[in-house]
Amino acid sequence: MSDAPINQPGRKRIKEMEVMVADTILETPDTTTLVLFTGNDHLDYKPGHFLTIDPHQFEALERFISYFEDIKGKREAARAYSMCSAPHEKYLAVTIKEERYVSSQTKFPPLLSPMLVKRTVRGMKLVVTGFTGPYTLPDDVEGRTDHLVHICAGSGSVPNFSMLKHALLHFPKLRHTFVCSNKTWDDVIFRKELDSLEARYPAHLQVVHSLTREADASRYGPKVHKGRVSTALLRQVIPDPSACIVYVCGPAISVFDRQEARGKGVEPQPRFLESVLASLHELGVADERIKRESYG
Repeated sequence: MSDAPINQPGRKRIKEMEVMVADTILETPDTTTLVLFTGNDHLDYKPGHFLTIDPHQFEALERFISYFEDIKGKREAARAYSMCSAPHEKYLAVTIKEERYVSSQTKFPPLLSPMLVKRTVRGMKLVVTGFTGPYTLPDDVEGRTDHLVHICAGSGSVPNFSMLKHALLHFPKLRHTFVCSNKTWDDVIFRKELDSLEARYPAHLQVVHSLTREADASRYGPKVHKGRVSTALLRQVIPDPSACIVYVCGPAISVFDRQEARGKGVEPQPRFLESVLASLHELGVADERIKRESYG
């Protein structure tokens, strides 16, 4: 994506604006929500959209950027972050999970997310560009289904949380099943907010958790499952695969995964997105009823 505003026929203009950090909310040990004050700017976005932040604006990153650009032979691109806020809410907010460098698995150390998660403070000003992305609800969603299924891993819950808040307010005919996959109970982003929404809308929202590395057995129960999101679990929460619409967001096979696998002469191992898609197809959910967004 270009750093400059986009203004082409038939496309919404991408807007660059200066914002101030009004608050920082620690969601999990490695995930922070930045609440952004935008002044009087009109925020014309859809739930599920993302904004971008250019790392070049931060003086503290100047040396790292120069090094990475020398190594990569290209300009460092702006990073995209989904908004957790919904358009009816007063402030714009993005939720950012700190990326980690994993030896032999990650090609380059993360550049921007560690600073945004750990070193951003109230009153700090930054420039953001938004809003865009195809991972949104159609305006006529109530005419297409009465059951939305959100299947998210980690920070994949961020755009879905925005869509959920918007839909509960504006699409009262929809039922939602919100499936969250995380390593441990402490890694669940928006856990309290999801509980609150479920209590407020008991006829419209069911939240289900899937934990892959939780050591505390007392955490598990009817709504907290042990292990990955499986075909069996999805069969439980999708009673009519032909009628629902599914939004899936989480890690997928990356370009680096494909390059590494190609070098070894093997196929890349499926990650969250590929595994969930295979399960949905096995259950009979048609591909045109599945919306997906990935990171990796």
